Amino acid sequence: MIVRIMGEGQVRLADSHLTELNKLDDELLAEVEKGDGPGFRRTLQALLTKVRDLGQPLPDDSLEPSELILPSEDATLEEVRDLLSDDGLIPG
Repeated sequence: MIVRIMGEGQVRLADSHLTELNKLDDELLAEVEKGDGPGFRRTLQALLTKVRDLGQPLPDDSLEPSELILPSEDATLEEVRDLLSDDGLIPG
């Protein structure tokens, strides 16, 4: 799966990591719903770090269709709220 982090680029991520990432995504969704700013910031950072650690960066000149788009590290709670679906940022 190709994942884009807004403002950073794309990484290739094995589907086998989705379960692990969904746990962080569920936490993030709960924090956004509660309006927990500090928790939201901490969990968004953890989610993006995990994607970077588990994923393999694609070259900057690569323009593959992204199956998943994640907000940038400096996104606000309100911006992320607008991106969320009922499943969070990561479907499943």
